[in-house]
Amino acid sequence: MFLALTGGALAGPSVSWPTDAEEDDEVPALLDHLIVGCRDLDRGIDFVEENTGVRPAIGGVHPGRGTRNALLSLGERRYLEIMAPDPAQSRIVHYPQIREMNDPRLIGWAVHPPDMAAIAKQLHESQIAFQGPDDGSRKRPDGHVLTWRTVNLADDRHGLLPFFIEWSADSMHPAKDAPARCRLEYFEIMSADPEELSSTFKRMGLDLPVERSDKARLRALISGPQGDLRLST
Repeated sequence: MFLALTGGALAGPSVSWPTDAEEDDEVPALLDHLIVGCRDLDRGIDFVEENTGVRPAIGGVHPGRGTRNALLSLGERRYLEIMAPDPAQSRIVHYPQIREMNDPRLIGWAVHPPDMAAIAKQLHESQIAFQGPDDGSRKRPDGHVLTWRTVNLADDRHGLLPFFIEWSADSMHPAKDAPARCRLEYFEIMSADPEELSSTFKRMGLDLPVERSDKARLRALISGPQGDLRLST
């Protein structure tokens, strides 16, 4: 269950994004992956290939989570995940709305913090309800099992706020062996009240720009050898 934690006022420095000369200013440095949801995995894979010219590879099944995925590398430590229901499992733990999604759509995103314990402490001190760190796993088609830990917010505002992921030392990051040749050109976080959302990010220990818009949403642009893929929540 989600834990509604209480504590004192925010204490200590925030876990902000590092400065990296090689990072694109349009993409947060610690962004781990974007999630595109769809009720049918093949439809999601075709959608990405039709727009970029690169076909995502089957990633595997999330045991006990109700989903399976396909992957596309977006760089050294960044990737796109296409998530769909696993027909062999009855219950979807996260993103159950994908059962009703005929068209692929951006539904969430993850960051890889330098210190998961520091993030949990930050959320606790900021009185932000969360669950975790929890163990997760995915069985690849070759039988190898990848493992990780996640911290999920009790209220992610329908995917507007990220979850946090820490990959196990013995698990290869998905970006390293997923099909490549695509690049994440930009990732935008938008809100009708950018000051409030920026404040929320700071309480989470994140220093992120928020653009003003008529509604809260995420937008991303992925370029490929045969075209661009535009994503939005």
